Amino acid sequence: MPEDNKKLNNIRHSLAHLLAAAVLEKYPGVKLGIGPVIENGFYYDFLFPEDVLINENILKKLEEKIRKYIKEELLFSGREVTENEAKKLFKDQPFKLDLINEYIKEGKKLSVYETGNIFSDLCRGGHVKNTKEINPDSFKLTHVAGAYWRGNESNKMLTRIYGTAFESKSELNDYLEQIEKAKQRDHRKIGKELELFMIDEEVGQGLVLWLPKGAHIRKIIEDYLYEELSNVDYQWLYTPHIANRKLWEISGHWNFYNESMYPPIEVSRSLEEAQKNIESEVKEEYLLKPMNCPFHVRVYNSKIRSYRDLPIKYAELGTVYRYERSGTLHGLTRVRGFTQDDAHLFCQPKQMPEELSKLVKHAIKMLGDFGFSEYNTYLSTRPEKYAGKEKDWEIATKELENVLKKQNIEYEIDEGGGVFYGPKIDIKIKDSLGREWQCTTIQFDFNLPQRFDMNFINEKGEKERPFMIHRALLGSMERFFGVLIEHYAGDFPTWLAPTQVAVLPISKEHVSYAEELFKRLKKENVYVEIYNPDDTLSKRIRNAETQKIPYVLVVGDKEKKTNSVNVRKRHEGKTEIVKIEEFIKKITKEIKERG
Repeated sequence: MPEDNKKLNNIRHSLAHLLAAAVLEKYPGVKLGIGPVIENGFYYDFLFPEDVLINENILKKLEEKIRKYIKEELLFSGREVTENEAKKLFKDQPFKLDLINEYIKEGKKLSVYETGNIFSDLCRGGHVKNTKEINPDSFKLTHVAGAYWRGNESNKMLTRIYGTAFESKSELNDYLEQIEKAKQRDHRKIGKELELFMIDEEVGQGLVLWLPKGAHIRKIIEDYLYEELSNVDYQWLYTPHIANRKLWEISGHWNFYNESMYPPIEVSRSLEEAQKNIESEVKEEYLLKPMNCPFHVRVYNSKIRSYRDLPIKYAELGTVYRYERSGTLHGLTRVRGFTQDDAHLFCQPKQMPEELSKLVKHAIKMLGDFGFSEYNTYLSTRPEKYAGKEKDWEIATKELENVLKKQNIEYEIDEGGGVFYGPKIDIKIKDSLGREWQCTTIQFDFNLPQRFDMNFINEKGEKERPFMIHRALLGSMERFFGVLIEHYAGDFPTWLAPTQVAVLPISKEHVSYAEELFKRLKKENVYVEIYNPDDTLSKRIRNAETQKIPYVLVVGDKEKKTNSVNVRKRHEGKTEIVKIEEFIKKITKEIKERG
């Protein structure tokens, strides 16, 4: 951990303890959960007495108590304790006792950190030495949320109090300003205002309903993907939403991933079918797919493959389903049903470097087309538990690294961060607020080729195992759309906008001219709406601006006589009168070039 991060993390961890001390002083009967450091801050979980109602109104008072502790220059000191000491110290804290039993079972040492003489916590550290190291104006308690103990929905629901902290007041203010900007760009807020998508409780949490305007943008993205990938020799597949449990047992998902899979669907077979197998076995089990890869492997294995056939590239916009805990769901960016921009490449070992290079270049090109020019790249290496041979891991990791070096792409090593079946490259795009989003991932897979006994006939006429590469360039349609909304704050570039032009006739006498213009634009595949003169012109202009439509065309007597339009470009106060042909030429060029 870099030294500056260590110092800041110690400050945040210490503030978590001070928060717990403040809560315990105000509510002596509270039960303590855990209080870790998280990105940009910290939190602490509490179980409050049933007669205590906690909301965000209490945060200011807790902040005052914490500032009081800071000014008292309290010391933090840690010491190891025995099991008996720990249990005696936390005899009235059931969640701490739960942790103590877990640590003892795992053979871990127990330690306690004391904050002056006001608070003790089961903790491994680290902390500041003295609260005077904390700037009392550089932290803030931000919000309250619910959280199940240990993240398990069968456990008690606790109250989680979040805080953020930095070394200086200016850093805190910068962060809070960034958060405020992010709130204004929240895709859930903008999605509702622009009628792009909805999530309905009766349909189910984490399941997205794409509304007409959002579905329109999705179709543009899908058409873009079909065009881009077909041009570089991908073959398209469509695969089922469910599959026999046996498939997931062979792939290993049922053993390694079943906590994120929905329960099996039991399907009765006919007696005749059952008698051909085992008479007592009259039912089959099917599972909603969490991934598309086993289907693509089965398609590959459907016939004998030659080295001449490779590389084979299968692509699919495949909808998958994963059981995400309700507390982790977040608009479009964390859902239970989503459509992946998914593909799998099967190649000879000697083809791997070229295919990887093409993948990385194409990913960066496609992200750029959507307006993302800044990104961070990570190379994730072999974890402790892994499938495949160590030698293959070394070769694959080296090839991934060589590709990044040859393309002069700066990257960070994520040591041990690879998935169990292979090393990977992650490209995390930066949006207009500088936030990172995981989209592109390129992963080796040494697991499925072995489990499904994949092979091809090489130049010597012998069977050889192909290399398999998973890749998602945009990620999922839902997550990528959420990122697009926040990146542009709903001001989509013209080629992505659900409505590209709004035509506003000044009065009823100009409606026929507006309808003629509407038809001409539709013929050129421009997405256009007419705002009929049921309201004042100024109100209709405001409505079009609220809907973030790139171009507003006002038409009246002058425009009708000169076969022209009065063009108002989004967020620009000035207007310009141009000939219809000139405007059509301009906007179709902008759409085609994805300006």
